[in-house]
Amino acid sequence: MYTRTLILFFLITIGGLLAACKGGGNEQVLSINQMKVIVWDMLKADELYAVQQGKDSTIRIQKKNLTYYETIFAYHKISRTTFYKAFAYYEAHPLQMKELIDTLDQYATREKNRSFQRYGQGGSTSAPAVSADSARKP
Repeated sequence: MYTRTLILFFLITIGGLLAACKGGGNEQVLSINQMKVIVWDMLKADELYAVQQGKDSTIRIQKKNLTYYETIFAYHKISRTTFYKAFAYYEAHPLQMKELIDTLDQYATREKNRSFQRYGQGGSTSAPAVSADSARKP
């Protein structure tokens, strides 16, 4: 009888530990594709804030950057808590964070090229090639 109770206790304990390991909270973490777009929007908001701060010294008092973040969270239909929990998860998992940063870098490059094409700048940041014919003086 004592052996059965001991075995049952160990099985329940192991089952509880396995259940705890399975439910590691990963279900609520935003995917890399969701995070890259949100972080990209936040980076753009930070840049806007930096430009405005140079023009208006009272903008820091207004905490306009926090307003921008709340607008971004509302646009993406997430809460501030959800974002910061997901970001903490990625910080605690370096491989996933590296993947997020690499994906964000690729996304930023695509967005930059799309922006250049939209405004007729061709998508290349290098100077246009000069042919031998166009380099000659008339």
